[in-house]
Amino acid sequence: MTTSDMAWWQAATGYQIYPRSFCDSNGDGIGDIPGIISKLDHLADLGIGFIWLSPVYASPMADNGYDIADYRAIAREFGTLEDMDHLIAAARARGIGIVMDLVVNHSSSEHAWFKRARASRDAPEHEYYIWRNPAPDGGPPSSHRASFGGSAWTWEPAVGRYYLGHFSPGQPDLNWQNPALRREIYKMMTWWLDRGIAGFRMDVISLIGKDVDAGIYEEGPYLHGFLQEMHHETLAGRDIVTIGESWSVSTGTALLYCGRDRAELDMVFQFNHVTAFEDPEFGKFRPKPFDLVRFKQVLFDWQRALAQDGWNALFLSNHDLPRQVSKYGDDGRYRVESAKMLATVMHLMRGTPFIYQGEEIGMTNTAFTRIDQFRDVETLGHYVDQTARGVTVGDFLTGANANGRDNARTPMQWDGGPQAGFTTGTPWIEINPNHATVNVEADRADPDGIFAHYQQLNRLRREMPVIVTGALHPMAEDHLAVLAYTRTDGTTRVAVVANFSGDAVDFDVPAGMEGHGTCLVTNYAARAAIRGRITLSPYEAFAILQSNAE
Repeated sequence: MTTSDMAWWQAATGYQIYPRSFCDSNGDGIGDIPGIISKLDHLADLGIGFIWLSPVYASPMADNGYDIADYRAIAREFGTLEDMDHLIAAARARGIGIVMDLVVNHSSSEHAWFKRARASRDAPEHEYYIWRNPAPDGGPPSSHRASFGGSAWTWEPAVGRYYLGHFSPGQPDLNWQNPALRREIYKMMTWWLDRGIAGFRMDVISLIGKDVDAGIYEEGPYLHGFLQEMHHETLAGRDIVTIGESWSVSTGTALLYCGRDRAELDMVFQFNHVTAFEDPEFGKFRPKPFDLVRFKQVLFDWQRALAQDGWNALFLSNHDLPRQVSKYGDDGRYRVESAKMLATVMHLMRGTPFIYQGEEIGMTNTAFTRIDQFRDVETLGHYVDQTARGVTVGDFLTGANANGRDNARTPMQWDGGPQAGFTTGTPWIEINPNHATVNVEADRADPDGIFAHYQQLNRLRREMPVIVTGALHPMAEDHLAVLAYTRTDGTTRVAVVANFSGDAVDFDVPAGMEGHGTCLVTNYAARAAIRGRITLSPYEAFAILQSNAE
């Protein structure tokens, strides 16, 4: 690929906003769209190209907006449709696109469609959802469990049937087999695109092609036909970006989504590097120890799989995951160094990097001591399930504090004052006590802060084609503490080296990356040359543009 073949989103950096926790403009303790608008200059200074905006649609907020009651209305706590139009225009004026979160595997049980569907089998909307008759004993039609705990089936006495809620009873699954339902979704997507948004991030999109009776939910037999129809009906011919989310996609199926001739999506969020460290029985609430060699294997396998076709979405953090500096780095002594190291590693790979709000200042996990401090429907559901199976409260809280979704959802830390500058009221979830020292104001005041490091990485992507289009060559794949690779494009080579350890580490530089030149970015003193054996400081990371590759 040459730079002339690039789409705008390949050289851009994405930034995810979780609206509820970003910035509250009216003191009700809940972030909102006017609050986002007030912080657009912060994001423009960071150098991002587009915002992935988690759902702001009308919703009862059982799953913080991922349960949508009206796809064409804005939740009152977030603002109005006029506020949304203002955000799209104000962001565009700063060269930033708005990418909406598209949640169409399911709706809210409060959606008008479902209210009509559950009232009568004769309503056309009844077929917009997935219904099954009871089992012979009157119970659920299958043993399928909901992602947030309990049965995936809920009895609806008015129609004498069970409906499927793969995530929770408040999130009934939409029946993509129904053509009328699909037409409604495509019309809604077109309505948003015509309002000027820059694309869609598609929530759990790999579930829409499910075959319920065969027990196939992820990447079902109808998935790619639906995505191709969606592309034809709504996406084709528009200069936008589309990112699918899939917890099941593999290197073997990735190009079915984003291969250049597939006419489906531009890229996919995959989670192989996350699930590799989850317990088979208890999932993320009983995480496995981190293994850098395994982690590198997953990331590099994805780089190889999409080297000639497709495109990688690069991330370690989002609203469903723990804070990356707490998960993969050191959120204590080496918080700043490890935050910069992780950013360096991910942003210089081939693909489009995504920053999750607060990541640019090294925000960390919080530590809750009581279950009533948690707000996430997933954590609360699994608490009931797992304690009923004998998991102690203490063990569950340990897992939830390590891997729970509320870690990413504590409010953005803007300053060290009351409520971290997030709100003048009482926040909907507790603010991390470390906001007194970890906050935007303090970090941006430091010319060598984490924010400045992210600015530098984003600038490299805009100014150096090799960072965007260059080939990636893994190095030292078996090294227990160091992640290393080169990026090459014609005669240009960039060597990237990162120590994932809190100890000084000796590293024998592979022959394929020895050389000297200009240090592009580093979290310690600049290096001009690497050859032979070098000693890396704790969490040291750097990239060198090698003018004399050896």
